[in-house]
Amino acid sequence: MNNSLLRTTRLLGAALRALLVLTVLTGILYPLAVTGVAQALFPGKANGSETEADGKVVGSSLIGQQGYSLRYFQPRPAHGLGQNSLNTRYRLILSGATNLAADSKELTRQVEAAKAAVVKDNSVPGHRVRPSDVPADAVTSSGSGLDPDISPAYARLQVHRVAARNGLPVAAVDKLVEDHTTGRTLGFLGEPRVNVLELNIALRDLVAKR
Repeated sequence: MNNSLLRTTRLLGAALRALLVLTVLTGILYPLAVTGVAQALFPGKANGSETEADGKVVGSSLIGQQGYSLRYFQPRPAHGLGQNSLNTRYRLILSGATNLAADSKELTRQVEAAKAAVVKDNSVPGHRVRPSDVPADAVTSSGSGLDPDISPAYARLQVHRVAARNGLPVAAVDKLVEDHTTGRTLGFLGEPRVNVLELNIALRDLVAKR
């Protein structure tokens, strides 16, 4: 009986020591090491890829924002699992897709309404947008509903409207889009893209210099 109790005590002691060591290693030392390396080598990404304007943080380059007026470039639609009624700049409460099937009548309605709005909003005197000009990302939400980027095609489609609303030359706005177009990662991964938040900050600066 005493030997059995002694063995149990030793096992419990070894388990507690292992728990303490692993807690210190994986719960304290490892997170501190990873955080330190991240802050030293990738401070911007480690802190949420914050985007600043006028000396203050205005968002993250990783999370799409909504609620821009038609003076600015518009992001992808944000359809998801829940609507945020308090902060409409971030419309979704949860990151996620709509889970609507390809033959869903609701999805068809959303796409048709979005396409009609894109055509109407971006057709200006001297430049008419046709429904066939509208790219897919202009009328569909991303898998997360939080995509911060749009395709160069969707950005270029908005150039005439943005130029007209801000009293800018079309060529100047078109160059702004070109300057903020990022190519494929490593030259072959993903698709060319334009970060909407960064583009709109540059647009605001361009308007201020007018």
